[in-house]
Amino acid sequence: MKNELKMTISADIANDAFVRSSVAAFCLPLEPSIDGLEDIKTVVSEAFTNSVIHGYDGDKSKFVEVRVSLEDGKLEIIVKDDGCGIADVEKAIQPFFTTKPEQERSGMGFTLMGTFMDDMQVTSAVGKGTSVVMTKKISEGKDA
Repeated sequence: MKNELKMTISADIANDAFVRSSVAAFCLPLEPSIDGLEDIKTVVSEAFTNSVIHGYDGDKSKFVEVRVSLEDGKLEIIVKDDGCGIADVEKAIQPFFTTKPEQERSGMGFTLMGTFMDDMQVTSAVGKGTSVVMTKKISEGKDA
């Protein structure tokens, strides 16, 4: 049976902890390892933060949509914004690439997401927003 969570939340960096913790709590029925749970929290935080900082340039009046589904031990996380979009996704997912060097951004968000998940797909259109879809197979009690 598929279990789903959907939240639409203000694009306020202060909401990062809530989003991260909510998704982690939703995943608990799969009994991921502690390390696996931390990985999930990290990728959610990276995706949400990217939407707030890069997609909306900190505009707290905007919203980020987070959808999570669990089915047959498979976790799918989708983080979507309607922000500025990414002109060159291939370039943006390269390690150390950042559009905000003045904010001391490391440019490792997409790299972490791709490393900690089994699959990551980024789709984006300039002026229309970005969607990050991440999936991971979780075996009970093992690294997620």
